Amino acid sequence: MYAEYFGLQQEPFSIAPDPRFLFMSERHREALAHLLYGVRGGGGFVLLTGEIGAGKTTICRCFLEQLPEPCRVAYIFNPKLTVGDLLRSICHEFQIEVKAPGPGPATIKDHLDPLNDHLLRSHAKGLRNVLVIDEAQNLSPHVLEQLRLLTNLETNEHKLLQIILIGQPELRGLVARPELEQLAQRIVARYHLDALTPAETRQYIQHRLDVAGLKGPLPFSDAAIQRVHALTAGVPRRINLLCDRALLGTYATGQARVERATVDKAAQEVFDTPTKGPTETGPSPLRERALYLGLGAAAGAVLVAGAAWAWWQGQQPVAAPATPVASLAPESSAAAAQTPANAPAAEPPAPPPPKASPTPEAPAATPGLPPASALIASADAAWAELSTLWGTPLSGAAPCDQAPRQGVQCYRTQRMTLHGLRQLDRPAVLALQLPDRSRGRVLLTAMSADAAWLQAGGQRWQLPLTQLADAWDGSYETLWRLPPGLRARVADARQTAAATWVGERIAALQAKGTVPSSAAQLTARVQAFQRSQGIDAEGVAGPITLMQLNLASGVDEPRLSAPRS
Repeated sequence: MYAEYFGLQQEPFSIAPDPRFLFMSERHREALAHLLYGVRGGGGFVLLTGEIGAGKTTICRCFLEQLPEPCRVAYIFNPKLTVGDLLRSICHEFQIEVKAPGPGPATIKDHLDPLNDHLLRSHAKGLRNVLVIDEAQNLSPHVLEQLRLLTNLETNEHKLLQIILIGQPELRGLVARPELEQLAQRIVARYHLDALTPAETRQYIQHRLDVAGLKGPLPFSDAAIQRVHALTAGVPRRINLLCDRALLGTYATGQARVERATVDKAAQEVFDTPTKGPTETGPSPLRERALYLGLGAAAGAVLVAGAAWAWWQGQQPVAAPATPVASLAPESSAAAAQTPANAPAAEPPAPPPPKASPTPEAPAATPGLPPASALIASADAAWAELSTLWGTPLSGAAPCDQAPRQGVQCYRTQRMTLHGLRQLDRPAVLALQLPDRSRGRVLLTAMSADAAWLQAGGQRWQLPLTQLADAWDGSYETLWRLPPGLRARVADARQTAAATWVGERIAALQAKGTVPSSAAQLTARVQAFQRSQGIDAEGVAGPITLMQLNLASGVDEPRLSAPRS
């Protein structure tokens, strides 16, 4: 609603986990380092706690993407379970078959024995097994004690299972209870994720606005930012809610930037926080502006502004802005996307990157998993169907060898997560095992907060993410578009003719005026970009980094946005 008014390409403070807006503060990086250290420690428990909205999910997503290669992960995000439920979930996540020897349901021992065998076989192959439990503050002491017993599964030298507990601050008090003393002694690393400092709050706001396309000065006064930190206590999710509403209120009243009074009013709306001090009354700035916006193609802008004013009327009336009303009236539909009139002029920006092509209309989706007969049996056939979404059909044998000649490259992994699907945000081939044990491939073409859309042979299915997680084995195959001019596989774009392109894209995203002129400068810029995306900051511009660069800079690739209802 307000993005064009502030010269933005999109709204910057959505609470959806968009990887383009990922901000890693120093304490976020420290938390991630503790998790990675704990995993490399070879057993026991790792504890990560933090307030609601502090960024624990962000850390977990980054952690899962940076696990060492020989790791298998079981991820449990609904820990309100009995001991039996927990063991069933763990065996299911590790794809361990459990058989009950008698006519009744499988017992705890029926789960523990094959789990132990699985861990021993994995250890013999040099593989590590990691169990991640989110929202772990909901675990009962009885279930936590069973988890401690799982860490007794060991060889003479190594624990066979690493357990990571992620939860809210009360998790620290839970594991400190006297009856869980043995568990507490097995915690090899722990970290409490504090909220952002006032300086980091400013950096966070600046970062999200920059990613959203801000070219001019920060549209928040110093007093407004200080008030944002005071009202949110530096919690990122609360910052998003408050700043989004404050920008809307600023747009609704025709002001050029967010002031402290606007933040107070926004807080009253989203946090039920009372405002202090009288507010001066005056004429409705949007009603006056509507006189200028009511002509020709700008009529649509009146409806949008009216909606914003309807929201803002729920607050106390505000004074008209100091900027003359006439100066805020756009002269054409294009003018609405410019920086507010009283903002200082910025240097001319680089030409915007191309936007992703819209996904063509598709047939209606059928609820539930696809039948076995609809699954794609051949890997080559799956690549061929996936490649049509990129407009570069790959057919026949060895499709990934053909791909670079058509400007795309294949990417494969066997340990993708639901978080990873969201972060890479691109259609992909997933391998499924259906309840009848039949196996095959489908295309993931869209995702929402709680559902996925699958495709195979022109047919489509919609199902909850929980159902997808049950059937999906973690394999993931996708394509990504190569930098312009490259027609060979890329392992590190810094070593190719695309190095300049990479530098230009990152410079534009980081709002830096100059393109790096040396290899060292380019590596430093790549590392800064990787840190902003939660990628291991090695400075190598490999496939994951280039995929995220394509995503952040708007390279024309298909995405996973959910179909419109």
